[in-house]
Parts: sequence; C-alpha cells; structure tokens
Amino acid sequence: MSTSKKIYFASDFHLGVPTHASSLVREKTICRWLDSIKGDAAEIYLVGDIFDFWYEYTYTVPKGTVRLLGKIAEITDSGIPVHFFVGNHDLWMNDYFEEELNVRVHHEAITKTYNGKNLYIGHGDGLGPGDKSYKVLRRIFASKTCQWLFSRLHPNLAFYIAKKSSKRSRVITGDSDEKFLGAENEWLFLFSREYQKTHPIDYFVFGHRHLPLDLDVDGKARYINLGEWIQYNSYAVFDGEKMELKTFEK
Repeated sequence: MSTSKKIYFASDFHLGVPTHASSLVREKTICRWLDSIKGDAAEIYLVGDIFDFWYEYTYTVPKGTVRLLGKIAEITDSGIPVHFFVGNHDLWMNDYFEEELNVRVHHEAITKTYNGKNLYIGHGDGLGPGDKSYKVLRRIFASKTCQWLFSRLHPNLAFYIAKKSSKRSRVITGDSDEKFLGAENEWLFLFSREYQKTHPIDYFVFGHRHLPLDLDVDGKARYINLGEWIQYNSYAVFDGEKMELKTFEK
C-alpha cells in the first residue's frame, strides 16, 4: 500500500427508498463522493446494504441506480479495486457485479492486512449476541432452495413483493435515527471484544448499525461502525496507520 494512497469504507446507502426522487438525490451525492476520493484511493470497500433490495435473475437485475453502477465501473476500469459486501438488504447477489463491474463480492466477513494492521471487515448482520429471529431468517434467505423458489416468480411480481416488504425498512419507517445504547448493549462491539480475545485485530469495520461509532475494544483494537447515508453521509478512511470516521457534504 503506497503511503500516498488511502483505503475507503462506506455502507448502508439503501438506494431505492423511501422514494425514487430522494434515492436519486442520495445516489448523486454518493457519486460525487466517489469522484472526490478516486484520486488517492488504493481500494474502496462498500460494506453492505448499498441497495434496499437487490435480486439477480439469470438475465435480469433491478432497474435504476445506473449512475452508481457506471461510476463503479469507471473506478474499477481505472485500476482501483472495489469490494462489495452483501448485507441483509442485498443478500441475493451473485455474479453480476463481478462479471459486469469487475467488483469483488464478499458473502462473509473477511480479514485483510495493510502495513501490518489487521482489519476485520463485514456488514455485521447476524454477528454478536441477540437477534436470534433474524439469524434464523437469514439462513432461510441464504439457502439455495429459497433463492430457486423465489426465482420461479416473474420479476415484475418478485420485485413488487420486495418493494412492499421494504416498507418495513428502517429508512421508510423513520427508525434510522439510531441512538447509542452504551458499549455493553452494542452487539457488534460485543462480538468484536470476544473475537479480539483469540484473533489480534487492529480495526473492526462494520455497517448495519446505521450509527457512526468509533469505540476502543481493549486498548489495542477499535470498533468502527460506518453509519449510513440517509442522514449522516459517513464513511471511514484508513491511511495505513490509523482509521478515521468522516462525513461528506454535511
């Protein structure tokens, strides 16, 4: 990693909701952010829930978000690696991004080492204690049988069902205004603390929580939550030595 280059992380764009107009404004803001960082970016990590819904048929993907898709293609064509982590809203992602946009898609959390610093990166859904009902639901949605059955539906019907389901999204219901619960009640922080006991990590980087957080884990590691782009426009940047949370156009 060049000392003049940086690694960028962002998550939870939730493109597609609550309305087409507001999503389009958010999408254009995200594209401006990508334009602003591509000059010194060594790699870019998009850490889940980039879309409020995504499903890939063999020959069909959800329409829209063409500005973001084009911008990602432009960035990877220039030689900058882009990583995409599936989240709980874009869980059903297969090979479209890899084949069309040359993006590396991750279905599980990964560990990466830069300049001797270990980074544990993942969307965060299903990790840590609690949320047992979602963990069961996630296993069902992730099953090949469930995906095959859903793909039997015509895309118009399937995407209509998904849109109706999205009405329970935190973005639409207004529950995206998250509050800090205290470290002992933050599931991803508790996961980080337990994981750190057996695996030396310098930075745990997650999305999902919808709240920008930077917490000390054990005096050696830090837990970073990336927040979201509905109200915070928050992201993290790693310069090879330290990681910092920032906001864009706020």
